[in-house]
Amino acid sequence: MNRYERHSELLRLLTERRQLDVEGAAAELHVSAATIRRDLDQLAEQRLLVRTRGGAMPNDVAYDLPLRYKSVRDSAEKSRIGQAAAALVERGMVVGLNGGTTTTEVARALATRSDFADSEPGDEPAVTIVTNALNIANELAVRPNVKVVTTGGVAMPLSYELVGPLAGHILREISLDITFLGVNAVDADRGASARNEHEANINALLAEQAGRLVVVADSTKLGAKAFARICAPAAIDTLVTDAREPEKAKEFEDRGITVIQA
Repeated sequence: MNRYERHSELLRLLTERRQLDVEGAAAELHVSAATIRRDLDQLAEQRLLVRTRGGAMPNDVAYDLPLRYKSVRDSAEKSRIGQAAAALVERGMVVGLNGGTTTTEVARALATRSDFADSEPGDEPAVTIVTNALNIANELAVRPNVKVVTTGGVAMPLSYELVGPLAGHILREISLDITFLGVNAVDADRGASARNEHEANINALLAEQAGRLVVVADSTKLGAKAFARICAPAAIDTLVTDAREPEKAKEFEDRGITVIQA
């Protein structure tokens, strides 16, 4: 288990238990107490938790794990979801992407598709990506086969998403062939939702401007609830998920939503 994996696991345990002690965490993660102390100190420096005598407590300002720590969770499933989603894109399309670990995998799969990789500088881009995610824009900007358009706006420190009136203004002026939407929760009755209302607002615009809306979500998000709704189930054309929860996936199929289980 590397440092980022330990940090992710420590933050997950802290979210679940509301308190950690060094010795117990060391035994659970099979590392030394000194390693756990160092990890907790580093996370405290980033204001992701509060150090206590002999352990740590949550920093309630943080509503979610930062993207760099979430990325190691369910990584194999998210990679497969990304590949399956990217296969839905045709050359020349304008593609919307919001922030998140799963949409990041979609972006990577698009950028490395063999039939898109033959573009040279000066050629028309194989695909145009419109995104409010700083990390996705940064990763794709060096790809000569991809045109990257960012929305502008105010950066959210945990998701790297741009939100606010500037982002909304840009999105209202463009059309998208397809949007891939990463979500905190998606339910067959309630639709897609996010934990943060500002992110949900911009994600809803990405959904509204698209000819086809594809929700990309690993199975842990299926049937879950989150604070702010992005869109109703009727707005979702396709759900791309993993194969770990076939019964939950079937609920979406019963609502007329196409389901791809990667």
